[in-house]
Amino acid sequence: MLIHSHNWRSMMNATFMKSLAPPDSHHFSAAIGWLGLGNWREANEELEAITPAFRAHPDVLELRMQIYANAGKWETCVDIGNALVQAVPERPFGWIHRSYALHELKHTQEAADLLKPAADRFPDQWLIRYNLACYACQLGNREEAWQWLEAAFDLGDPKEVKLMALEDPDLEKFWAEIGEI
Repeated sequence: MLIHSHNWRSMMNATFMKSLAPPDSHHFSAAIGWLGLGNWREANEELEAITPAFRAHPDVLELRMQIYANAGKWETCVDIGNALVQAVPERPFGWIHRSYALHELKHTQEAADLLKPAADRFPDQWLIRYNLACYACQLGNREEAWQWLEAAFDLGDPKEVKLMALEDPDLEKFWAEIGEI
């Protein structure tokens, strides 16, 4: 499975950026830039330079989770995801990425179990359904996987979902069928 947050930069809260004063706002922006360039180490250094009072802000935690995902630090991602789900349960980011980290740790059943409630909580989020399709496919639940994947197609941009699915090794069992869509 790919890290399914291709638009993570757009998830960063503009209101939060306005509430940060320099130099913290500069560090936050620089961290986004470094991560966009693929340098998670420099991105992490920039976040470490943010005033300690702002380091636990959900936007900073979301960015830190992206950094740790790029570094392959999945256990830490699970911890951050748990913190995000507790602090801001109304945001899908923590739900999605906590489960993704669990899947990377080979805890796919737990990933699916923890993400399923988010499908009801966020009825318009195709990425939740897409990830649930990946988890169901990996768990051998073909019919359930196809139902989740169809829901992702219905909610998302079908072309985008199709392209993502055709590159996703977690959905390899469906590539022939997806190719016919």
